[in-house]
Amino acid sequence: MKRENKALLVYFSALAGIIIWLGIIFLAPYLKSRSSGLNIFAYALFSPLCHQISSRSFFIFGYPLAVCARCLGIYFGFLGGTGLFPLLRGFSNPALPKTRTFIIISLPVAVDFLGNLLRLWRTSNWLRFSTGFIWGVILPFYLIPGLMDCLLNYPLKFKYKSH
Repeated sequence: MKRENKALLVYFSALAGIIIWLGIIFLAPYLKSRSSGLNIFAYALFSPLCHQISSRSFFIFGYPLAVCARCLGIYFGFLGGTGLFPLLRGFSNPALPKTRTFIIISLPVAVDFLGNLLRLWRTSNWLRFSTGFIWGVILPFYLIPGLMDCLLNYPLKFKYKSH
């Protein structure tokens, strides 16, 4: 497989993965509203990743999404960043963003998180979503090049022995 094709495979796999991930987040309350026992699996998938506190979540179909507002923002930001990736970085030699850029983009979500944790303030779900979104946008600029590097420079090799 050519280098370009491998890079595109990584990119479209990341894009498909985040779309499916977001779909499951919205599927959980839908399944719960239909009294489907499958909702348990959808919520359980995200429970190790998110506190799932109802008061910090958006609701649809009368039930909370499978993740809180901040996590939802991170995942939607990841989707947005994945969409921007080929426009801003391309696939030929995608460099990682500077550490300074990562720190600056991480500040809003870090400050909001710490302020809430220390009970200095309580932010709305929309602000939690927004700070998560800002942070989520940069994540594909690290994940996609990392996956590309793994696939392009350290390809999996399978050896088949005939008996």
